[in-house]
Amino acid sequence: MLKPEVDSLVPGQTFDRRGFVKTALGSAFAAAALPVMAQQAIKTDFAGLNAGEVSIPSGGFSMPAYRAQPEGKKNLPVVLVVSEIFGVHEYIADVCRRFAKLGYLAIAPELFARQGDPESFGTIQELQREIIAKVPDAQVMGDLDAAVAWAGANGGDVSRLAITGFCWGGRITWLYAAHSQRLKAGVAWYGQLSPEPTPIKPKNPIDLVGQLHAPVLGLYGGKDTGIPLEQVERMKTALASSSDPDARRSRFIVYPESGHAFHADYRPSYREADARDGWQKCLDWFRQHGVA
Repeated sequence: MLKPEVDSLVPGQTFDRRGFVKTALGSAFAAAALPVMAQQAIKTDFAGLNAGEVSIPSGGFSMPAYRAQPEGKKNLPVVLVVSEIFGVHEYIADVCRRFAKLGYLAIAPELFARQGDPESFGTIQELQREIIAKVPDAQVMGDLDAAVAWAGANGGDVSRLAITGFCWGGRITWLYAAHSQRLKAGVAWYGQLSPEPTPIKPKNPIDLVGQLHAPVLGLYGGKDTGIPLEQVERMKTALASSSDPDARRSRFIVYPESGHAFHADYRPSYREADARDGWQKCLDWFRQHGVA
């Protein structure tokens, strides 16, 4: 299911163990072979923040997560941040800190933790086969619910709940909008809309347009080879023709000159102008729908 998405990230590249780096949590990894563009990567400081790893109980499992929130403040709007297939690494942690600087409690759960240690696998193909493909959507929905419950007990106001996700997390954003009745708004960055279903991933965003509990803003690249514009147009048509009011309130913005992962500031795919515009559109969307 993920092959087109991975190919659009790293067309023609071969990965080996030397290409992987540890993440903020040490329980998943990003592909440094992409390669990391250190000079352009945004680095958000910790001043005024309570940020770092936390442990969240979920279905008898202790799930690691990265949390960032303003120090000494309560009743904060909550945003779930869902990673790419590479897990909760420094880029995702930095996104959490960016939200926290704006007054959010941002939390990024390590949604692959149950499936094993990514460092046990030497190639991205093994990672995809042995971990990513084995993560059930139902498990992810439950883990996100657990993250929301944790946030509510630790300074968050879960009546003002949002979600945003990148790549793999973009698809999850659409799914969570059809799952959670608490959600106010979602922003999906270049998430798959209609990949091939599997027994543990039976539904896709295009199957769920009539079940949304919150409006979703989709931010996509016009040159994304893994998510053709035809898929985006099909999704837009399905949303517009749905009887679900939150589907009809959902919107897409397509950046014509960007490909996949244009917000990922640690990779060559980064397009600063579109990433900054998308970030502002994300913040505006959350404000417009009562999160901030």
